[in-house]
Amino acid sequence: YQSQEGKNMKGNQKVKKPFYKKIWFWVVVIIIIGAIGSQGGDKKDDNSSLDQSSATSSQTQSAQDTQNNTEEPAEQEDNVPQEYKNALKSAQTYSEYMHMSKQGIYDQLISEYGDQFPAEAAQYAIDNLKADYNANALESAKSYSDNMHMSKQGIYDQLISEHGEKFTPDQAQYAVDNLVADYNQNALETAKTYYNDMSMSKDAVREQLVSEYGEKFTAEQADYAIANLG
Repeated sequence: YQSQEGKNMKGNQKVKKPFYKKIWFWVVVIIIIGAIGSQGGDKKDDNSSLDQSSATSSQTQSAQDTQNNTEEPAEQEDNVPQEYKNALKSAQTYSEYMHMSKQGIYDQLISEYGDQFPAEAAQYAIDNLKADYNANALESAKSYSDNMHMSKQGIYDQLISEHGEKFTPDQAQYAVDNLVADYNQNALETAKTYYNDMSMSKDAVREQLVSEYGEKFTAEQADYAIANLG
């Protein structure tokens, strides 16, 4: 049997709490977790900084490449003689405002009655001229129809003529195929000129309208013109 004193001593002893139930333990745990999280965030920030630095470097290199590519034509342009540049500017004017053919522009550039450029400068201009010769042929055809009231065949022949516009047959064909014109009215306007201004008879007017050496209208177009002379 235990003595009464021993029993009293045992009863007076305090039971200790497990360490994981003590406040200081959880304070330490929270501090450690916070430290680990802070290190992870710093590492993420470092990676983000590296990514931004890499992107900036790529953009800088891309800008430098673009600048280099842009500078090349300027360097090439500086190597072109000024007279060649002048010939190209003249060729652009002939194409854009006078709707001339390729051969017509070249001949005008070298002509002693034209621009008098050297053949080399004229060839440089033709080689570097950006022109839509089909469109030029069509614009020329419109002018012949609207202002000179020519026939379809007459316009075509004028477009390809060595003494005319000097377009290729394909370009001339494109023009007459896409030209919107009233050839009956053109025949009538031409007939009026012969009849009223040149005092020709109706028979003579009709013959001139259909002649291969004249206006080259069709027989139907000529008949319409004579019937509407008044």
